[in-house]
Amino acid sequence: MAGPAGDAALGKDQGREDPDGTLTPMVAQAWFLVSAALLVVSGIAKMADPVPTMGALQAARLPHRRWTAVALGGLEIAVAGYAIVFGGVAVLGVAALYLAFTVFVVVALRLGLPLSSCGCFGRADTPPTWLHVAYNSVATLAAAVAATEGWGGVRGVWQTDAVGAIVYLGLAGLGVFASYLLLSELPPLLSLSRSA
Repeated sequence: MAGPAGDAALGKDQGREDPDGTLTPMVAQAWFLVSAALLVVSGIAKMADPVPTMGALQAARLPHRRWTAVALGGLEIAVAGYAIVFGGVAVLGVAALYLAFTVFVVVALRLGLPLSSCGCFGRADTPPTWLHVAYNSVATLAAAVAATEGWGGVRGVWQTDAVGAIVYLGLAGLGVFASYLLLSELPPLLSLSRSA
């Protein structure tokens, strides 16, 4: 994305390459936008059906009442939604959420906790895998880079170039859909192939 819209999309210092001449900040912020939007989807799923999240929390011996799962979903929506639109300190909140999820999944896998679902999308058939660890780790790093690069939110893009913002959000939407398929559909398929 070039011009004012591109600069707004990338925040206060953007449009420049990193010292190695790569587009690391730009790629990280695009990944951040996708993973933050995925958090919103995850939060909505938890609020709509908190039972899988309650089961994951219970297996990990964490507070697992219905309101806990719903509150977690609401937190994801609030933090990620604000970070997407306005940027600021909420971007670090997204990094903190993904870091917490990374630790949770690593502990669950290392201890062999009997989780039929990681609880991330309100589904009972999405067991946690090392794929979740990898995705969450990259999302944590991307959010941290976006925070240090001064992600200014989609609002800044919209104010300077509405058409560019629509294209930007459309591409992010495709990324969210691909990420959802990767994390929710691929693990059960791999499990089935191993059992077969």
